[in-house]
This record gives sequence, structure tokens and C-alpha cells, in this order.
Amino acid sequence: MYILRKLLFSALVVMLAACTEIPQGITPVGNFQLERYLGKWYEIARLDHSFERGLSDVSAQYRRNPDGSVEVINRGYSADQDAWKEAVGKALFIGEPTLGSLKVSFFGPFYGGYHIAALDDRDYRWALVVGPSRDYLWILARERNLPADVREQLVAKAQQLGFDINGLIWVGQNQPDA
Repeated sequence: MYILRKLLFSALVVMLAACTEIPQGITPVGNFQLERYLGKWYEIARLDHSFERGLSDVSAQYRRNPDGSVEVINRGYSADQDAWKEAVGKALFIGEPTLGSLKVSFFGPFYGGYHIAALDDRDYRWALVVGPSRDYLWILARERNLPADVREQLVAKAQQLGFDINGLIWVGQNQPDA
């Protein structure tokens, strides 16, 4: 019985660690500067997943916590419920803080990968973020809209990295910030 419990525990640890891995063939950005990344980002596009399904006007706010972790506040508007939804989480660097690779938790000890695959390294105005698999992709920007050429560049990059760009949801950003 002890061996079975130990095997189950080991399998759980491996599965949880896999949730933060970087998808094969993707390299997070280097020379990452967290202080420049902090602040508000608007979600321009995403692949569909259950925790944001039906939400528009999605944004993320990143702030440094006193312990060095990053507070993450994700917010989106549900037209069906005529209400804002909000989730507060915590992000930690997986490796070196100069590598754009973090793990984020909204549910206690369970973390998911947050890997910045492309970033406007001059002004930090846009980012292409991927999760632990090719099922998770976000295009983020500091403004509610991105110029068409930047959108096309990020979509091309996502396709080059093996993401299903036909599944992208273009997120409306029409509600006033509350």
C-alpha cells in the first residue's frame, strides 16, 4: 500500500510539473525585464478555453508583491450575466528572472505555464504569450487595439510556432474600464 501511495504521489507531482512546461520548439524571450512588463495589458486575441469562455473586455493587471512574486488580476466582462468577472492569482519565475517564463496559480498549489514567446522589446507594447501546451495562446497589448501590421506579425509568429490560428477569438474591448 505504501508503494502504491508513493507511486500515485510521484505521478501527481510529474503531472503538476507538466502544467508549467514550455511547449516543445518554443523559446521564451530573453533579456526580460519584469518592471517594464508590470501594469495593465488588454487581451486582443486568445484560443478558447473554459475559464474565459464568453468574456469580452478581458485585461490583466500585473503588480509585484512584497515577497517578489507577481500579483495577477485577470478581469473580463460577461454580457450574459451583465457583470465583471475577476480572478486573482500569483506568478513566480520558473528559472532566471531575465527569461520570460513564469508559472501562474489561481487555485492554490496548481500552477500553469505563462511563457512570453514574443515581446515588443523596445517599448513593451505587445506580447505573445503561450501556456504549457499549444492549446493556450494570448495576444496582449497595452492599448485596446493593435495596428493591423503588428496583429498580422503576431498571428504569423503563432502559426510558425504550431498554433491553430483559425481558432483565435478576437476579443472585443468596448466596455469602459471600471
